[in-house]
Amino acid sequence: MRQPSVIARRVAAASVTLVVAAGAAACGPKDNDAKGAGGDSKPQKGGTLTVLNAAPQEDFDPARLYTSGGGNVPSLVFRTLTTRNRESGAAGAKVVPDLATDTGRPSKNATVWTYTLKKGLKYEDGTPITSADIKYGIERSFAAELSGGAPYLRDWLIGGADYQGPYKDKKGLASIETPDDLTIVFHLNKPEGEFPYLATQTQFTPVPKAKDKGTKYEEHPISSGPYKVVKNENDGERLTLERNTYWSAATDAERKAYPDKIDVRSGLDSSVINQRLSASQGADASAVTTDTNLGPAELAKVTGDKALAARVGTGHFGYTNYIAFNPKVKPFDDPKVRQAIAYAVDRSSVINAAGGSSLAEAATTYLPNQKSFGYTPYDHFPAGASGNPAKAKELLKEAGHPNGITVTLTHSNDKNFETSPEIATALQDALKKAGITVKLQGLEDNDYRDKIHGVKTEPGFFLAHWGADWPSGGPFLAPIFDGRQIVKDGANFNTGFLDDKSVNGEIDAINKLTNLDEAAQRWGALDKKIGEQALTVPLFHPVYKRLYGSAVKNIVISDWTGVLDISQVAVK
Repeated sequence: MRQPSVIARRVAAASVTLVVAAGAAACGPKDNDAKGAGGDSKPQKGGTLTVLNAAPQEDFDPARLYTSGGGNVPSLVFRTLTTRNRESGAAGAKVVPDLATDTGRPSKNATVWTYTLKKGLKYEDGTPITSADIKYGIERSFAAELSGGAPYLRDWLIGGADYQGPYKDKKGLASIETPDDLTIVFHLNKPEGEFPYLATQTQFTPVPKAKDKGTKYEEHPISSGPYKVVKNENDGERLTLERNTYWSAATDAERKAYPDKIDVRSGLDSSVINQRLSASQGADASAVTTDTNLGPAELAKVTGDKALAARVGTGHFGYTNYIAFNPKVKPFDDPKVRQAIAYAVDRSSVINAAGGSSLAEAATTYLPNQKSFGYTPYDHFPAGASGNPAKAKELLKEAGHPNGITVTLTHSNDKNFETSPEIATALQDALKKAGITVKLQGLEDNDYRDKIHGVKTEPGFFLAHWGADWPSGGPFLAPIFDGRQIVKDGANFNTGFLDDKSVNGEIDAINKLTNLDEAAQRWGALDKKIGEQALTVPLFHPVYKRLYGSAVKNIVISDWTGVLDISQVAVK
């Protein structure tokens, strides 16, 4: 997922179920991320699960949602061709079949992908789900009025770049074929071995054409999952889901669907959410949150309370916070200056500013430290835990700056503990020891985003972050380092303006691989190669800490999302 703060392109709110830490602290509770946590009794069907969230579940239309692995609340209603494996930890980073019988059958060069639907799939009204419905669901995501979802299909499908959706073009996309009710074939304009990951996006949700109401479809989307929408108030602020009686567990190995009802209540203050989950009174005993982390005060309280500590889920999502350089701006055009800053960074102080080791883990690689991304350990500019100012000074002298330099660090004023003043100040203090005087330029979040993503306005030295659309090195490295993705008239994410033929060629070569384990190894090697150029300085990966109610059972937190999977929980 591209930077979560860029709402128009990469949304990280309740609709995605991946939200940046709402708070921070220097210490935290013992991890509790194993399946079956939350009580010793066997989970049973029944009861009402309450979801307490800060952000409303806006745009509850499969075409408009930007999710990873189908999302959290959305995946209760929307099934897709493939989905994430609903297991804790690394096992949960695998892609598995959902509506389809397998994860897809590629052609030799991975430009054609074929899927067969399971038999017996039905919507909430009992009508059968067909391949034509999936084709139509994808096509409507191209309509301008239903924009907001992942852009990959527009880039990957033959004819996708010019297609305007079924409301304007009744012919549809010829690159999606449905030879029969159970078969769907995708024709791509380039090899894409990670198509099974993309097929987890909600745009692959079947939508019956006869029931499509355009922009009003979100009020009552037709369910293909275990729950249906019976109420949607104030654009997702209050969602009520009840069982889809036509959903069959025989066709769905992933969703447990224990509760009878899901009550989603949003627009709440994060401190209120944590207070209610902590107290677990009444209905709140059977409550969870999909978007609110524990903050400093809550973590301090939890640490001293064993009962509360037992109700904290800990997860890791593929996400990296880092320093970005614009090599077109002096003195960052000199690799030695960039390297000097990398050596001068004090990651211990940065991690403390981000909330401590319970909420942040030091990073020296751009890719997250998870196997599915192809994590390959490296530290090209070893600064230790607290920085290496002596080495930094040496490099500055070699670069012609024996008396040090003065630079400006641009950051957001948003209190997100990632690109915010706390992180900037920690870096300012550390770099001062190396003779680098850092002036801070704090901007309101919208201005910050506009500035760092504009080719003409991008500063030379700023804070940035990146999250995964799916757990692979592809959506991490390509948008940031593929020279062909430099956007001159729009939001640009290749902040280092790297356009290296060998890097671009390796990206193309890896994309041809359908063996995802082999691809992961290649992504890791590419990360290590790019890292030598010091176009970024990785700082830390976030850790998610979230409370859940005392009556909630069967906690599953995968490395795909890093947060509690509500399709698995029980409240009885």
